[in-house]
Amino acid sequence: MDLQGKVAVVTGSGRGLGLAYARALAAAGAAVVVNDVDADAVDEAVGTITAAGGRTAGVVAAVGDSEAAERLTEAAVREFGRLDVLVTNAGILRDRVLWKMTDDDFDSVVKVHLRGTFTCARAAAVRMREQGEGGRLILISSPAGQRGNFGQTNYAAAKAGIVAMARTWALELARAGITVNAVVPVAATEMTKTIPAFAPAIEEAERTGTPLPDWLRKDEGLGTVEDVAGLITFLASDTAKDVTGQAIGIGGDRLALWAHPKEKSVALADGGWSADAIGERWHDGVGAEPETFGIPAPKAPEA
Repeated sequence: MDLQGKVAVVTGSGRGLGLAYARALAAAGAAVVVNDVDADAVDEAVGTITAAGGRTAGVVAAVGDSEAAERLTEAAVREFGRLDVLVTNAGILRDRVLWKMTDDDFDSVVKVHLRGTFTCARAAAVRMREQGEGGRLILISSPAGQRGNFGQTNYAAAKAGIVAMARTWALELARAGITVNAVVPVAATEMTKTIPAFAPAIEEAERTGTPLPDWLRKDEGLGTVEDVAGLITFLASDTAKDVTGQAIGIGGDRLALWAHPKEKSVALADGGWSADAIGERWHDGVGAEPETFGIPAPKAPEA
């Protein structure tokens, strides 16, 4: 993919998945604004990308408020003259079960993930519409937002909201030629290393340099952060100009299109449904095959 002449902002790109996205975009020719709350991480990321021949600038800011979003857009325009691509990757975790989750646990995660995606996308959309040449909003979601996950009320709610915003903005920004998609990544990161079924294989791969086993890469869709970056570059490119309003999963050897929510089964009753009527017909009617919930537990192959 050739991204020469394009300018991208990647939030939360000082390390991990965000850094992989920024490096991939720069390698394809885009100028990239790197962002993180950690100044040292920003400096190191900028240095790494620059050493590889990329054009980059860094902004130290905590994503969430409008001020930070404006700073990122302004940095892209000031340093490189325009803004074509926004990748909203910044996020934090405050995992707790419902009855132990505090207001701050909930609000802080929603502020960074959901509000931060909103404020950054709004600032970027304003600039892209002014330029009149289209653009790309690439919003990072999660399997937790698609299925729910134990102990992640705040994170799952924010990530589900991000997919809903992608579908809404795809409608609103279509006439401006701005595509909006949600990416649902799975990769070996500090967070996935804490999953007992994944940890031994990830640790072995890091120790020996050998690839992750096929059952992880194919069955679980878990690979390196670099495995995810190709989708970001694709969505940023002209090849993806007609791809919008989608939730796309990627990880390891898997690439997947997530289904939009839709009615699974329907029953009709003349005059409407009373509580008793629903109770009488639920289990052998609409509710006969209830949907699953939660991310399925990974299963390593038996030795």
